[in-house]
Amino acid sequence: MMERPLTSTRGLTVRIRPLAALSIAALSAVLLAGCAGSAPGSTPAPTDTSAASDLCAVAVPEGDVAASISVSGEVGELPTVEFAAPLEFTTAERVVAVEGDGTQIADGDYVTYARVVYDAATGEQVQAAGFDDAPLPPQQVTIGSGADAYFGCATEGSRLVVITPESQSGGALVNVIDVLEVTPADAWCAATEPGDVFPTVEYSADGIPTVTIPEGDAPDGVQLEVLEEGDGATVEPGDTVTVNYTGVKWSDGSVFDSSYERGEPATFQTTGVVAGFKRALEGQKVGSKILVTMSPSCGYGEAGSSEHELAGETLVFALEIIEVTEQ
Repeated sequence: MMERPLTSTRGLTVRIRPLAALSIAALSAVLLAGCAGSAPGSTPAPTDTSAASDLCAVAVPEGDVAASISVSGEVGELPTVEFAAPLEFTTAERVVAVEGDGTQIADGDYVTYARVVYDAATGEQVQAAGFDDAPLPPQQVTIGSGADAYFGCATEGSRLVVITPESQSGGALVNVIDVLEVTPADAWCAATEPGDVFPTVEYSADGIPTVTIPEGDAPDGVQLEVLEEGDGATVEPGDTVTVNYTGVKWSDGSVFDSSYERGEPATFQTTGVVAGFKRALEGQKVGSKILVTMSPSCGYGEAGSSEHELAGETLVFALEIIEVTEQ
């Protein structure tokens, strides 16, 4: 999933999420199916301290080769892309083909986007995603993430053309990226109280939880119930936490992973898990028992947008925070 969802060296099926779906160091397999790019050359240093301006500064610089590529069609629809192959360039270039009039991306914001990729040497389309009914997992854009060089401080509704040169891990690429929606970091997958349809959990004499899924449609976003509030330290963003948990699929009620069953809690940073699990941890106290649901967009992505076995699943976790270490 994701940032990096639950991660542990022993059996945790909530696997490490690929870095940004648009990481320059390693382009997501979701889009490129084996093709990869490398750091797009040097990027300018930030010129001031505002989040948006920093993103503007670290974006790949404009260039004549990128500007020569013809892109037509409505933003959000698969574009028609024309260029004379092979394109010859040695450093990454970027142009804003269409400038949207929506919200500007700031450091930490989540971006919903669509993307089509071409082989710069042959002109052949490599892959396209996000333009139909299978949206890509939203990408968090932060300074230094790699995605910042692609998106920069673009505005919602923009169409970007980014070309990346040949590297040891893949050939030169032409990327056309549509910025469909921008969501502030503090609003993305923010936890709400449970609705009318919400799971229940019972604990055995040994403290092992059993989660029961109710009849009805799975809730959207992240819903959270504190079953028992602890009296320990509060988990802050970036802290390392140790938790026990059981993860259940809403679709069939089956357990897909459980540290209780393994007999060993898991330890990870809150910034290393999927958005829904992160929301379930930060702001809670050590000793707390929590029941949380998360829709696919806050977990491992929608079906068709990710190869992860839990893509498309609404997930339910019964978890207990054992320990926290400050960042």
